[in-house]
Amino acid sequence: MTETPSLGFAHFVSQTDGLGKALFFILVLMSLATWYLIVVKAIANMRSRRQGETFLQHFWNATSLEAVDREITTHGANDPFSHLTSHALYARVHHAKFGAAKLEEAGSQSDFVTRTMRKVIDEETAKLENGLTLLASVGSTAPFVGLFGTVWGVYHALVSIGQGGAATIDRIAGPVGEALIMTGLGLAVAIPAVLAYNFFTRSNRVLLARLDAFAHDLFAFLTTGQQIVTDGNVRALKAKAGE
Repeated sequence: MTETPSLGFAHFVSQTDGLGKALFFILVLMSLATWYLIVVKAIANMRSRRQGETFLQHFWNATSLEAVDREITTHGANDPFSHLTSHALYARVHHAKFGAAKLEEAGSQSDFVTRTMRKVIDEETAKLENGLTLLASVGSTAPFVGLFGTVWGVYHALVSIGQGGAATIDRIAGPVGEALIMTGLGLAVAIPAVLAYNFFTRSNRVLLARLDAFAHDLFAFLTTGQQIVTDGNVRALKAKAGE
């Protein structure tokens, strides 16, 4: 009795030519890169969010700017909020000591602090968006790579059937079905990339909105030392003596 050859993805990969194998490995690399970015960015975002919440609690419960500075010195600026605060405090002290010694420090103290804070926010934005271009590229191109692999596989299947002479259903079903697996693989690679891109984009937008709001509060306090009223809740930080 003649054994029916196993028809599946491994059989397709073994039977396809160099181009088909190259497309397959491109999709595998896309998938590995996608899941690597998903895991790394998810862990980094959770850690940054947790550290940011901890810092904000210390900041608004601190008794002075010196206490905030000691907190940053002790635990480091490991999240966007502490990073912004650290540079803003340094900018204010630096301008008070040395004034506009360089062109980038020109203007009043508030102007210098504003430029410094804007630069930090731009840096944090670039850091948060790192890797999103790759996710977007994978999500948009992987289905077409898989479709190209399917078309190429079907072409070779039809050529093989034409050379064999008989185009029966059992001769067509196997090769064509194996070729269609490439389309499924392309979708399997693209869907997680698209979902991850949308999730991280929204998460970054929310975080940057909070960082921007915190920057306005921090700037108002550093330049005026007055209480900050937000939604009816007074949040204030005592300035150092003599400020």
